[in-house]
Amino acid sequence: MANVVVVGAQWGDEGKGKIVDWLSERADVIARFQGGHNAGHTLVIDAQVYKLHALPSGVVRGGKLSVIGNGVVLDPWNLLKEIETIRAQGVEITPETLMIAENTPLILPYHGELDRAREEAASKGSKIGTTGRGIGPAYEDKVGRRVIRVADLADRATLEARVDRALQHHDPLRKGLGVEPIDRDALIEQLLEVAPQILKYAGPVWKVMNEKRRAGKRILFEGAQGALLDIDFGTYPFVTSSNVIAGQAATGVGIGPGSIDFVLGIVKAYTTRVGEGPFPTELEDDDGQRLGERGHEFGTTTGRKRRCGWFDAVLVRQTCATSGVNGISLTKLDVLDGFETLKICVGYDLDGKRMDYLPTAAEEQARCVPIYEEMPGWSESTEGARSWADLPANAIKYVRRVEELIDCPVALLSTSPERDDTILVTDPFAD
Repeated sequence: MANVVVVGAQWGDEGKGKIVDWLSERADVIARFQGGHNAGHTLVIDAQVYKLHALPSGVVRGGKLSVIGNGVVLDPWNLLKEIETIRAQGVEITPETLMIAENTPLILPYHGELDRAREEAASKGSKIGTTGRGIGPAYEDKVGRRVIRVADLADRATLEARVDRALQHHDPLRKGLGVEPIDRDALIEQLLEVAPQILKYAGPVWKVMNEKRRAGKRILFEGAQGALLDIDFGTYPFVTSSNVIAGQAATGVGIGPGSIDFVLGIVKAYTTRVGEGPFPTELEDDDGQRLGERGHEFGTTTGRKRRCGWFDAVLVRQTCATSGVNGISLTKLDVLDGFETLKICVGYDLDGKRMDYLPTAAEEQARCVPIYEEMPGWSESTEGARSWADLPANAIKYVRRVEELIDCPVALLSTSPERDDTILVTDPFAD
């Protein structure tokens, strides 16, 4: 059976929720492999809207195993609140349907406090544009070997030792930022209180995932954010704190890279970005405003207005390469309806030199000027199209040109938030 990784191939917010939902219906196991609750997926099922942040998309579908892998950082209180919210919408969530890796690092209250304090203290030009939810500091503690993991909740002595080690780092840091020291005893009690509610979902995810694979189960690996926010290959330092690219799916749950059969990159028919950092095709004119309004460009988790611009084929070709994308799902084509002329970025001008990729150095990225190719738009509506025959000729030409420029075929084409409004070209799960 084919196993599929879904990655955002821009800066996130590409419309992964709908595609992941469509795929999750056919998968047996749905696994989150990186990120935290700073990202969100909106799923629309039978007119019911579900907003997920930490939970894998499979939870809203009965009879499937949803997995939170070790590559994720998890806020336990936020997770329990999210479980209650989704349960209130009539969804059953039990240890039989949800499993959390025992080696998953926890986001604790002091991570969020540090995140916000540092962002406030940052001078203009050095702000990252984090969501302030403690994701970055939790990953820092993981690498610094002072994070508390799910398994640590099961033993008081271990938990106390872990907390003490974390405080040795955090209290001096907080003092420098003018933040009160952490109340050690109160924190330990908070953790012991939440421990039984989290531990009932805990298990050896690496073992279960490998068993499921051997049994021929279909696995869907669900990424958050987008490849341009990858800690290594994104627009550093304006990135997230984890690896977002498809290779992380293996290490984020404890399964070999040979377990991945198909990588589906989710790509908007234009480009958006939330937060700070370079954005070569950003539009600050009426066209940009129109894209934002028509595309309802506000974040699921943050509510922040997204920056909008023309499709950047250079960037998407780059992310398709770093994630080994086999096919893309092109979303929000309908947002481009009615534009007389469309532009696609096909290269950059950097100080008079033509570039066919985004340079690594931040100051060079900031100086890249897009080189555009223009294409005629279409006046007809593409909203709700379910076959190529429903699309205007110029819309098909646009899609075909995108394929050529990014060196990657379109596997799925999405024409509205509704799940069925999708043109299937290649089935990612096909063996």
